[in-house]
Amino acid sequence: MADQSKASAKEGTPARRDIAEESPSPQSSLQGGKGAFSRRRLLGTAGAGGLALGAAGGAAGYAVAPAADRSAPLTSLGADTVMFHGKHQPGITTPLQARGHLVAFDLAPGAGRKEAAALLRRWSTTARRLMAGEAAAHDDTDVARDAGPSSLTVTFGFGHSFFARTGLEKQRPVALDPLPDFSSDHLDRTRSNGDLWVQIGSDDALVAFHALRAVQKDAGGAARVRWQMNGFNRSPGATSRPMTARNLMGQIDGTRNPKPSEPDFGRRVFVPASGDPAWMADGSYAVVRRIRMLLDDWEKLSVAAQENVIGRKKATGAPLSGGSETTAMDLDKTDAAGDLVVPINAHARITRPDQNGGAALLRRPFSFHDGFDPDGVPDAGLLFVCWQADPLRGFVPVQRKLDRGDALSAFIRHEASGLFAVPGGAAPGEYVGQRLLED
Repeated sequence: MADQSKASAKEGTPARRDIAEESPSPQSSLQGGKGAFSRRRLLGTAGAGGLALGAAGGAAGYAVAPAADRSAPLTSLGADTVMFHGKHQPGITTPLQARGHLVAFDLAPGAGRKEAAALLRRWSTTARRLMAGEAAAHDDTDVARDAGPSSLTVTFGFGHSFFARTGLEKQRPVALDPLPDFSSDHLDRTRSNGDLWVQIGSDDALVAFHALRAVQKDAGGAARVRWQMNGFNRSPGATSRPMTARNLMGQIDGTRNPKPSEPDFGRRVFVPASGDPAWMADGSYAVVRRIRMLLDDWEKLSVAAQENVIGRKKATGAPLSGGSETTAMDLDKTDAAGDLVVPINAHARITRPDQNGGAALLRRPFSFHDGFDPDGVPDAGLLFVCWQADPLRGFVPVQRKLDRGDALSAFIRHEASGLFAVPGGAAPGEYVGQRLLED
């Protein structure tokens, strides 16, 4: 898990006022229509003087800020906005967020293509509004009324079963064929797969929950929650300088993640515009795995033993062959006894793209902790989310290689799994998945 992990932007990157996906729409966060005020406007984040704006009845359902608060704009953390409209959906190349929710839905009995289209239309409207810092269009819960957008993203995908439920089997991508079984799998089928998948991320826990609740309420009678998982990362600015994240094993996790600046990034992560099926143009495929870390066993190892399992220094993330975190790993280097410095079964060695036919994953996971078992063992680990243009060329070959002898396998357990087709972003006036559901 340590080498191809996390988002392309390093954790701790200073906050930005606007964070956009590739080719964002020129439309800004104020898309609620005439007279609709966003939370950012009401709380003074848009004006130089930070004055709170109000209207009779509260146009977005929020009260005017008290006089003492009117000159206090939100901090940069709360004001960060991610564009909903764009070439790709948000939440894929967006920098890591501090809080995340993953939730899968199954369509309700009797619901089909028509109901699914109406649901995606509702979800897209809600996502656009909340990501812009506005209240939900109907029955907003007020959970996030004091906050700005806080880098909120909402991302939607379709599972294998969705296409039979909606009569769209001919539009189901070959790349969405079920993942093969792996020897490390101990899967709970009730917490795996699903007709529809939603990923929510934000730098504020209440903003993230607000979006989760809004999505669940929007589902109404059209879909029911199949499973839901909660995750977290460090908050932006928690470290003294921008740095790669650490996972719950204490390892720096994400050194070799592909970056948008690399020339082959788009080819590896996104379906080309000429791809098949056409509705997946500029989309991506998300593999979702709940990976439990056996922390009691891991923490019994010495630091040196942990480093041999991973193939990198725990403190710095540098390869055992020498250098800094970003130094290329020398897989052939040996010690005085003639043994490989980076063990043959080290996780970092096995997951390297050049050891897997060039396969590379954009990993963007969240850590999780769901309490303790009756015997005090932590139920904790990684909500693994990885993105690729084709999972048969990305996740599958890497996981098969790991299955054959990864030293880390003794300390983790794959407990849930899902594969979802995530279409490209919606243009202004469209909803996510419209090209599938209406063409």
